[in-house]
Amino acid sequence: MCTDSAVDEDAVTYIVTTTLAPAFAPSANVSHIKESATLAVASRARALKAAGREILDLGAGEPDFDTPEFIRRAAQKAIDSGATRYTATEGILPLRQAIAAQANADPAEVVVSTGSKQSLFNACFALFGPGDEVLVPTPSWTSYYEMVSLARAKAVPVHGHVTRGLKVTADELARAATSRTKGLMLNSPCNPTGSAYDTNELSEILDLAASKGWWVISDEIYQRIAYEYPAPSALSLMPDGSRDRLVLVNGVAKSFAMTGWRIGWAIAQRPVAAAMNALQSHTTSNPATPSQYAALAALTDTAAADAAIAHMVATFRERRDAAMTILDSAGVTYVRPDGAFYLYVRVGDGDAFATRLLDAHGVAVVPGSAFLTPEWVRLSYAAPTATVIEGVKRLTLLLKSPA
Repeated sequence: MCTDSAVDEDAVTYIVTTTLAPAFAPSANVSHIKESATLAVASRARALKAAGREILDLGAGEPDFDTPEFIRRAAQKAIDSGATRYTATEGILPLRQAIAAQANADPAEVVVSTGSKQSLFNACFALFGPGDEVLVPTPSWTSYYEMVSLARAKAVPVHGHVTRGLKVTADELARAATSRTKGLMLNSPCNPTGSAYDTNELSEILDLAASKGWWVISDEIYQRIAYEYPAPSALSLMPDGSRDRLVLVNGVAKSFAMTGWRIGWAIAQRPVAAAMNALQSHTTSNPATPSQYAALAALTDTAAADAAIAHMVATFRERRDAAMTILDSAGVTYVRPDGAFYLYVRVGDGDAFATRLLDAHGVAVVPGSAFLTPEWVRLSYAAPTATVIEGVKRLTLLLKSPA
């Protein structure tokens, strides 16, 4: 029997409870969910940096710019004015009015959430269920597949051809559809490829969806980060101007360099918005109050916002062009990005290549298996120009070196 008065009772309790407690088995709700590959890459890169390695991180999915000062000031003012309490679950009315005004919608059709990721999840959970199939143009952001699965529906990947920047056509979607198809996830400009659907391409897809009675969830978070031509919005191209079966998702994360503020929104017909709002009331309630006022400034001070976005997009374009020059000179196959801040490069075995590139050459990229295209890797040029150029050079050298 131990008589030492210095026994750590917390440690004893831990030993006893962990010894006697049954092993954890996740519920069927989450047992099939995979960790986000993009977050896993970021975590691995941080661990190597902490160990003293110099890492060129081209895995980031966020702008490397500070949130514009006028937005930060608005948040500070809101906090000083006492805007630190709960708001309506769907967000403050002035913010919903600003969002609605840009979309020619009604504030009652807007639900503001804790980032566009929550908006997308709310939409999937409200619209889809067991037995439903949802078409997902592939490659697409990894979370789409998991969100559809969490709604107990089935995500159906539809692969596009490399000659079209891996975009899908209406015909390809039609061939992949079945009697169980209920919806379609769209993202333009696209993560991970940077491809953007032009007006004709998007119109044909929306016409098909309307003829089939599918729901369309259009993720337009990268819309304002576009280069050669503006990325069209599904909101303005719906057949006959009808938006009855459209859920448009957007937010301030990418265009305004506000990833950490966690503000996104969905615009949908009132019954759908009400269903998403009810769901949100039982999960997160309202998004952070000061962040809502920051987003309000981003959407209403249009002169300052346009200038900040123009500067960021011009910088991204310079980096993109510099990276493409290196890839072109080496004869590397990649998707030419129309928007966002990603380059998608064909490398063969993306998992093995990404591991070698990180461990041996100190460059972090995301393997394409995360986006159901394992022959590719995604690199981000949301990093300092010198980092992008050096990282792409190392990638190209590894790709061209003997195995």
